[in-house]
Amino acid sequence: MSYCTFINSLQPGEQSVHKVYHDNHYGFPIIDDDELFCRLILEINQAGLSWTTILNKQENFRKAYHNFNIKKVAAYKEKDIERLLNDAGIIRNKLKVNATIENAKSILKLQKEMGSFKKWLDHHHPKTKEEWMKLFKQTFKFTGGEIVNEFLMSTGYLPGAHDKDCAVHKKVLKTKPRWNDK
Repeated sequence: MSYCTFINSLQPGEQSVHKVYHDNHYGFPIIDDDELFCRLILEINQAGLSWTTILNKQENFRKAYHNFNIKKVAAYKEKDIERLLNDAGIIRNKLKVNATIENAKSILKLQKEMGSFKKWLDHHHPKTKEEWMKLFKQTFKFTGGEIVNEFLMSTGYLPGAHDKDCAVHKKVLKTKPRWNDK
């Protein structure tokens, strides 16, 4: 199978964890709001770290954040923040933990207004990367340009997740007609 240049550039130990994500998740549309929230939070936690670190900790994140149940995370209190900051299985950064909780609250508001986080994203699609960054900055916490770009590429809202000659690129194109990088 032909892979993206990024996958081919990784060391063998890193390749296996990345290939699972690359082949089954990266660039594919996500319908479920909790999973969209999960991807956003994983991207936020990756800031300043390697994606390998996040992929290796993703199950710990799911456990720590109640499988990214938006309603549960939005209701977190100080004791939950303390629990998360003491959990060695995740990234223990107070700014990222607080952003996760605040972003869950923001998504609850979007769900109330639009019916779902996905419908909110679809309503704004298509936008340029710059327009998306401005919108995310107004709506969410801890969402700089690279985080927004990776979140949107990884969920199919922006093109570029895969090299055009990558076999997975063709699979992704079949899943969602909104791609404009055919």
